[in-house]
Parts: sequence; structure tokens; C-alpha cells
Amino acid sequence: MTGKAYLVGAGPGRPDLITVRGLRLLQRAEVVIYDHLIARELLEETPATAERIFAGKDPQHHALSQEAITRLLVEQVQRGKQVVRLKGGDPFVFGRGSEEALALVRAGLPFEVVPGVTSAVAVPAYAGVPVTHRGVATAFAVVTGHEADGHAERTTDWGALAHLHTLVVMMGLRHVQNVCTALLEAGRNPDTPAIAISWGTTDQQQTVYGTITTLPATVAARQLPTPVVIVIGEVAALASELAWFQPDGRAAGFVEPAHDRLRRT
Repeated sequence: MTGKAYLVGAGPGRPDLITVRGLRLLQRAEVVIYDHLIARELLEETPATAERIFAGKDPQHHALSQEAITRLLVEQVQRGKQVVRLKGGDPFVFGRGSEEALALVRAGLPFEVVPGVTSAVAVPAYAGVPVTHRGVATAFAVVTGHEADGHAERTTDWGALAHLHTLVVMMGLRHVQNVCTALLEAGRNPDTPAIAISWGTTDQQQTVYGTITTLPATVAARQLPTPVVIVIGEVAALASELAWFQPDGRAAGFVEPAHDRLRRT
């Protein structure tokens, strides 16, 4: 049999948010190479004969380097295996899926991209934050927090981002102070609402609300665990009314905002 790779987005964390296509591919996979932030319940959907290979990365430890993961993916497909590369969120949104796809192309191997529900939109939604809202936010951007540390080689234009209605920051927990400082220095209103959401969509979801000025200290005091999605913009104030998700039947950990009315832009 000719091997093939499937770059599958597992969704934002909750197992039943994977797509139907992604689930069906898992159920007939021969090899599954999976990341750290995928729901482990999804692995139970794989055949008993499937080989499961953990390739997770977190800030403290990488089970495999990205180069090793890509090499492993290519080797398994070359062996004629049907390989599911299972990634959190969407494989092409900060998932390095495009790098793996390029390696497959250059090796002359077939592949398919199976989009996933991206955490950049789903996690705010589970906290009651729409990334757009009529009359408030007509545009949003998704950015990694890694480039807010002042390194000269950073490519993110924080000055331009500061003027967008909604900014969604992925992987920004360790850099939340730098992100907020960069936006303030670029002219963002210091009273702009902001929210941090930990383990969004799961039973461990916690949310912390503040402003672009106060959020870093509030996040540090709460010691939120990663992964965390941060939303900056007027839409964050809507969480006070739209925070619908109650993890495991418990209080959602929402801190009531000082804003009692949504400010219009």
C-alpha cells in the first residue's frame, strides 16, 4: 500500500471538537504521531494495532525536536503507512504543519491537510468573547507572544497590531507583560479590556479579566497554567455577559470586570 500523511487538527482541547473527517482518519490510522495538547480520549479512537508516537513539546521539555518529528513523519510514510499527524488546534495556525507538509512535498510523498477548530477563535468563544462584534470590532489578528521579548530579529509589528480592534495572542503567557508593554508603547489605550483563558474549552478552563494595564499582574497572581490564550480589545468586555461555559458544572473562574457597559469604538 502507498503511504500517506494526514496533517489533522485535533481542535482546541475538548475531544468532541475534532472534525468528522479528522475522527474518521484516526479510526483507520496505522501510525499516529501526536502532540502534547491533544485530548488523550482521541487516542482511544485509534485501532488497537495502530502505533502511537508521542511528539509533544512544552516550554520545559521537547519529546522530539521539530527536525526529528519531520524526519519520523517522512520515514513512516515512506514505509507505506497511513500516518495521522495529530496536532492541537489547526495544523496551519502556529502548528508548524506547513513545515512538515513542505518536507513531504520535497520527499515526493502524498499528504492531506485536515483543518481543525483553531484555539484562536474557539477558546475565546468558550469564555464568552467573540473576536468580532458589530459596531465594536470588525477585524482581528492572531499573533504569537514569543516575539514580544524585544529581540532584534522579531518580525511582528506591534505598532501596527496596537491599532487593530481585537488581538488574539497565542503562547503568550510567559510574555504577557512584554506584549502589553509593547502595545501600550505603540499607543493602545491603557483601559482596553483584556482577558486570559487557560485550558480553554476543557473542564480545567479558567479565565482572568483585566485591562491591558492590569492583566499581567493579575495573571501572575492567579498563576494560570499553560496553554493560555489572551484576547485584547473591547470584545473582551462581552465576557461579563456571554461567559456561558461552566467547566464540569463548577464556576468558570470568571473575575467580574470593572466595566459595566461595553464601550463602543
